[in-house]
Amino acid sequence: MSMNGGVEVKRLFIGAGCNRIVNNVSWGACDLVAFGAQNAVAIFCPKTAQILTTLPGHKASVNCTQWLPTKQLERHYLLSGDADGVIILWELCLLDRKWRYVLQVPQSHKKGVTCITGIMVSETEAIFASTSSDCTIHVWEVLFPSTTGGDCKLLCLESLFVGLKPMVALSLAELPGNTGHLVLAMGGLDNKIHLYCGERTGKFLHACELKGHTDWIRSLDFSLPICTKDEAKSILLVSSSQDKGIRIWKLALRSSLGSTQGAYRSEEISLASYIEGPMFVAGPSSYQISLESLLIGHEDWVYSVEWQPPLTASVEGIDYHQPQSILSASMDKTMMVWQPERTSGIWMNVVTVGELSHCALGFYGGHWSPNGDSILAHGYGGSFHLWKNVGVNLDNWQPQKVPSGHFAAVADVAWARSGEYILSVSHDQTSRIFASWKNEASSDGDSWHEIARPQVHGHDINCVTIIRGKGNHRFVSGADEKVARVFEAPFSFLKTLNHATSQSSSFSEDIQVDVQILGANMSALGLSQKPIYLQATHETPYRSGNDGLDSLETIPDAVPAVLTEPPIEDQLAWHTLWPESHKLYGHGNELFSLCCDHEGKLVASSCKAQSAMVAEIWLWQVGSWKAVGHMQSHSLTVTQMEFSHDDNMLLAVSRDRQFSVFTIKRTGNNEVSYQLVARQEAHKRIIWSCSWNPHGHEFATGSRDKTVKIWAVDKGSSVRQLLTLPQFNSSVTALSWFGFGRQGNDGFLAVGMESGLIELWSLSVKRTDDGSIAAAGVATASVVQLDPFMCHVSAVNRLAWKNTKREDSRSMQLASCGADHSVRVFEINVV
Repeated sequence: MSMNGGVEVKRLFIGAGCNRIVNNVSWGACDLVAFGAQNAVAIFCPKTAQILTTLPGHKASVNCTQWLPTKQLERHYLLSGDADGVIILWELCLLDRKWRYVLQVPQSHKKGVTCITGIMVSETEAIFASTSSDCTIHVWEVLFPSTTGGDCKLLCLESLFVGLKPMVALSLAELPGNTGHLVLAMGGLDNKIHLYCGERTGKFLHACELKGHTDWIRSLDFSLPICTKDEAKSILLVSSSQDKGIRIWKLALRSSLGSTQGAYRSEEISLASYIEGPMFVAGPSSYQISLESLLIGHEDWVYSVEWQPPLTASVEGIDYHQPQSILSASMDKTMMVWQPERTSGIWMNVVTVGELSHCALGFYGGHWSPNGDSILAHGYGGSFHLWKNVGVNLDNWQPQKVPSGHFAAVADVAWARSGEYILSVSHDQTSRIFASWKNEASSDGDSWHEIARPQVHGHDINCVTIIRGKGNHRFVSGADEKVARVFEAPFSFLKTLNHATSQSSSFSEDIQVDVQILGANMSALGLSQKPIYLQATHETPYRSGNDGLDSLETIPDAVPAVLTEPPIEDQLAWHTLWPESHKLYGHGNELFSLCCDHEGKLVASSCKAQSAMVAEIWLWQVGSWKAVGHMQSHSLTVTQMEFSHDDNMLLAVSRDRQFSVFTIKRTGNNEVSYQLVARQEAHKRIIWSCSWNPHGHEFATGSRDKTVKIWAVDKGSSVRQLLTLPQFNSSVTALSWFGFGRQGNDGFLAVGMESGLIELWSLSVKRTDDGSIAAAGVATASVVQLDPFMCHVSAVNRLAWKNTKREDSRSMQLASCGADHSVRVFEINVV
């Protein structure tokens, strides 16, 4: 096919987990959720449960995100802070859904940013404050342009040093009484809430401190002013702490110049006004603080509290009304909604939701949707949990689909034999299966979701390979242990896959007859996964999942089920495991790389190594799982291996900067003979990746020296270099070669880099009539550099093309995984 036409790249899917830190998530008025995924700022749409994009800019892990509560409809602004103290301002234009990096706040914190809060003081002016582990708080004024694409102006209003105990929670508000004064509440490691007052022009002074909490303050949030007789007289501040309690404080306008004390006293006196705290003066007004309420209900640290966002009362959207409703999220795995009782005014817990299974280790934060009908939590496992109130007259909070993904670097990714799903493994000690779910009644076609979590392990997982050939779905994974583990798909997964792909192919029906295993249970140590047999479930259908919970050795039984819609976190974490069928013992160190041949007969494995003996490649026979070969060539870790298209050769690349080519011959009685035919020092630095031409004996190698080289194996098994691609801007960490047609002359080479960027190059191999490579060798051209907003934000660890059955297909899919915790799928169309 002609390679001269244009190439169009479309992002199909991003899967990523949320950084496990407080204040990392923010749900904006534009109805998009921002969160940090390693050093990327990820944006997801709660309606579709899809991550839309990741914003590149931070060099360190993102700690906090905060949408500014803009009332503009065209442009929305987002702040993000990272572990190096850097804060970045982003702009989203809603008309074309385009993101823009606006600026980096110039005076960065010396340590990680822990909290950002902001308010709009006019249509085009915002004030925001940030706090950090360096015990400082910066207050900034930002002026937005009146036209799209204009420059934002930034002014530092104040820098406060708060002593040796850092503040970890902030909230800003305008004081009632229209005096143009602001109040900044902060709380942290000294168990007190400190209030600072200042004008919009800056200079914030310490006004008072509020005592009551007995442990660290974790979250603060001001309400909008509460109006009585059309006058704003007070605002409420809600605080939460590691003492498991929530407190509501009232800041009431006591007097201003021109008014008398008597007027204040003649108002109706509530019980709360007797629990009076300190007074403070801001400009012409003085304010009385009192403890309005103490909310007790959580059984562990309360990490976040948030007032329900204001609702627009008028059609024009000018008047705002804020419901008296607070959402709290805790490490006790629950979120609660608190509201005052209508008659007595006493604050009560009206809604409790939570993943009450043993696997959801608590929530780091909870957030309201802009219209208040949904609540979102993010949890210890990097997961999101969303509930929506679907009741008409009565509250009925039901779990909803959310995006999911790994919460640590993703080390390897592989396509299923027929391309129905991708399997990824990560240093978060899980393997996950993502697939396009076909039968959703959505207008925008298929959407991708995590449909299974086959392995939940006790070690970081470094590599995976899916067994090709006939039979059931199987994979081999290698973790930071000396054993490779073989897994086989259970009956429940095969049925779920049928629902996802909305086809019951005879191929899978045949397999299902033989599969006697429904699912798998986790062992107490989290290493081996034991099968649950179909017969056993028929015999004891009503066995309680809580049997034996009192002893440490047992954990609740999984309940594998056929999923007819994409699962939520609770189902994934526990009920979609695959049984482990074999362990492969032999390596002396932690597993590092795995690959399988195209026939599904052999698996090659390598481990971390610093000597030639340990660096040997082991060959395993699929089925019997016997070791049938130990191939020695390298002196350091073999970083990647791949079998040639005809399975006659195995290519390996290593940290010792060399590649090796072995010939593999299979004899009749299932024995394997192999021979090292070529070894060459190919690059000046570590070789991270290699890839064969899918239809020829040419291969590519990519290295830390920022180069990609193309090589050919000649008839006499000698290897010669065909060319070197122009030097890249970053280390090359991943390669994958895609071939068009059986002739093997034309193809794409996907190149992934340490910077996270991905490029596509066209490769056209010139052959003579006898099939050997012509003197001209290979013609190359750079086809496309993927948009940075589409690419990874940290190193690309693996690239993998989907196997296409149609030779003339002009549409291809490329999967990638990276150190930014994300798995991505791109669609490449040759126009």
